[in-house]
Amino acid sequence: MLPQRIICLTEETTEWLYLLGQAHRIVGISGYTVRPKIARAEKPKVSAFTSAKIDKILALKPDCVFGFSDLQADIAAALIRHGVQVTVFNQRSVEEIFSMLYQVAAMVGEAEQGLRRISQMQSHLQSLRQTANGFALRPRVYFEEWDDPPISAIRWVSELIGIAGGDDCFPELAVQSLGKDRIIADPLEVVRRQPDIIIGSWCGKKFRPSWVAAREGWACVPAVVDHQLFEIKSADILQPGPAALTDGVDQLHRIISQWVASHA
Repeated sequence: MLPQRIICLTEETTEWLYLLGQAHRIVGISGYTVRPKIARAEKPKVSAFTSAKIDKILALKPDCVFGFSDLQADIAAALIRHGVQVTVFNQRSVEEIFSMLYQVAAMVGEAEQGLRRISQMQSHLQSLRQTANGFALRPRVYFEEWDDPPISAIRWVSELIGIAGGDDCFPELAVQSLGKDRIIADPLEVVRRQPDIIIGSWCGKKFRPSWVAAREGWACVPAVVDHQLFEIKSADILQPGPAALTDGVDQLHRIISQWVASHA
């Protein structure tokens, strides 16, 4: 039997089920969900990111709960103890995101449609990559996931920067799955790596380019000198699902393409 009452503890599975035409199966969502907008209006909010209203979830009688990563392990454990089926994905790369999308589609009986949509997204990424391969220059990109302390890009974002035509300034940190392991202990290390572009996505907090430009010692950073500081909303790039592979990477590509054109 296909699951009829699904709760999504993060946004990416909610967005994917809506895209698959399976919104009717969703009975509860994360309070941080912003995509699609309609979900916030019509679905009960039952969780934050690392916490959830267990009693409210149980009252909704879910036959399937989708979660993300070890950060939701305590929620998953509590639900499992109450006999709830929980599937926790741990996608950290572009390839793993596609794998998660296929698995979710298959679980709701939409494997064929899922594969078709995945193929379209993969073709789009390949098109962006081919365009980027023709760039005469590749800018150094510093992507900041949080400002205090500064945290650099997670793996799928780093990979999307590469696909879009740039080079992540901190590729060695991108392989670390936890934010605490991507903290840049010495902010002047960003200065030493001389990013051409700085992109902020402060996990739901508004990015302030002027604050970044005013950091001690950062006045000589090429991105600051050339006013190449941009924001991509966290809902568009830091959710490991459809958003990052469409709107998120498109914004990266647009920013990088404009930089390349200005340096032609």
